[in-house]
Amino acid sequence: MSLFAPTAVVAEDEAALRGELVEQLGKLWPELSIVGEAADGLEALRLLDRHQPDILFLDIEMPGATGIEVARQVNGRAHVVFVTAYDQYAIAAFDQGAVDYLLKPLAGARLFTAITRLKARLGQAPAPLGNVLDELVARPAAMPSATRAPLRWINASVGQTLRLITVDEVMFFQSDNKYTRLGLKDGEALIRKPLKELIDELDPQQFWQIHRSTLVNVNSIATVSRDFRGRMQIKLKHGSEMLLVAESCAHLFRQM
Repeated sequence: MSLFAPTAVVAEDEAALRGELVEQLGKLWPELSIVGEAADGLEALRLLDRHQPDILFLDIEMPGATGIEVARQVNGRAHVVFVTAYDQYAIAAFDQGAVDYLLKPLAGARLFTAITRLKARLGQAPAPLGNVLDELVARPAAMPSATRAPLRWINASVGQTLRLITVDEVMFFQSDNKYTRLGLKDGEALIRKPLKELIDELDPQQFWQIHRSTLVNVNSIATVSRDFRGRMQIKLKHGSEMLLVAESCAHLFRQM
């Protein structure tokens, strides 16, 4: 390891967040050299073997190989900063002695704190991660899913462009063949994440499942009515699209 020209690999599957982290690191720690960027766990492992970086910024939830699996391979070889959307992951890692953590969405002040601590630890051997990783694996199963922070932003395709969208901008999610369609005030977007996964990740107080193929943002509902066939339907505050409500979900609107 070099104390004068530290190197790092950034492993994060969300392209927009990965780019934001690299950009902020460049501003807050210009001496740090980013020698590789990985969009999945397998690529992260390849970059670790190739570059042997001093530091690894590691997303816990990644395809290919999870951040936990990657961390087991890197154990003792690099200082690890966990990147996560879930507070219980971060707190567990920090309390057990890992270098540090970053929460999504990124906050500049939190990153500055992590950088300060990294600089202080670069002269030491990387912290062993065995106990930390065991805690990270065990903790989610022991904690109710309701304690997980709900999904707050999504990378979605709008034509040929990848756009970072906050969930508050989404009026509804609707299954569309291999994709899930996002209804937005200014149009629509597509993601590959299936509706059944979104149901587990979104705030159930904000997004109601009104049909087997549709989730609606309750803040976007203008009116609820019935058509001439007696079917319940939703008119949104923006746009002309009407959303059909399954009879099995009609009870959601009895208090409205």
